[in-house]
Amino acid sequence: MEPDNYRILLFYKYCRFNEPEKFLNEHLSFCQNNDILGRVWISTEGINATVSGKKENIENYKKEIRKYPEFADIWFKEDKYNKHAFQKIHVRVKKEIVNASFGEVDLSKTGKRLKPSELNKLYESNEDFLIVDARNEYESMIGKFKNAITPPMETFRDWPKVVESLKKYKDKTIVTYCTGGIRCEKASAYLVERGFQNVFQLEGGIWNYVNQYPDKYWEGSVFVFDERRIVTPNTKPELKHIGKCYYCGKPTSYYINCHNQDCDRLILTCHQCKIENEYCCSEQCRKAPNKRKRFHG
Repeated sequence: MEPDNYRILLFYKYCRFNEPEKFLNEHLSFCQNNDILGRVWISTEGINATVSGKKENIENYKKEIRKYPEFADIWFKEDKYNKHAFQKIHVRVKKEIVNASFGEVDLSKTGKRLKPSELNKLYESNEDFLIVDARNEYESMIGKFKNAITPPMETFRDWPKVVESLKKYKDKTIVTYCTGGIRCEKASAYLVERGFQNVFQLEGGIWNYVNQYPDKYWEGSVFVFDERRIVTPNTKPELKHIGKCYYCGKPTSYYINCHNQDCDRLILTCHQCKIENEYCCSEQCRKAPNKRKRFHG
């Protein structure tokens, strides 16, 4: 297998899109004919996707997306890889391109975009600001920005409760961030609508930042929604892993699902403990009859 001959694309765009069903049929056919795998959510509010394919197929895929006028200026965030990062292609029409369910938000009034270099300046100038993670708790447990607030969110639908907890900081500089920008765009708009005065969103999200500054103010690993599961951008040993093993407490970024399929709990674990505990979260689950098959590794 040729090294790094594949590409993984992460992209989204909020916009008015009037024919999602027509797009679904056209796009699914294109992906199947060009060996593009991944997931593409399309909605009247825009598009949200992560896909993988061979380099030449991904270049054709970019052209295919940009043939739609609404997506002509889309920003593709791209990683090299040595194989497909997905096993199937899913193209779905959704009500929302990211599940929020907290009502209409005016996306013309989002937080101001903050470049990675500008975030560095905020840190280095010792400016009094809050940096807030708009991702789920299981994502922030393995990686976050220095001094970030990491709310205990089960899903993005919990964001209104987070904003309620932040209302005493309405006059403070607040920076929101997420993996690629899609959640913090909506999260920052929600803050602005509720009277927060100086709101920013990190441009391009964590992905954009760590590709420029892997050993700066990002700590730990990044949870990604493909078969890699995590990406560890830092080269400094002390910045690689901030998560703690569920069993022994050692630093780790490795997630598994409990192999009792009736439990399926997400567990942060080191390699040794997952083996010793038979990929299960408890003695009860180790004895459960409905356990998934285990592979070596």
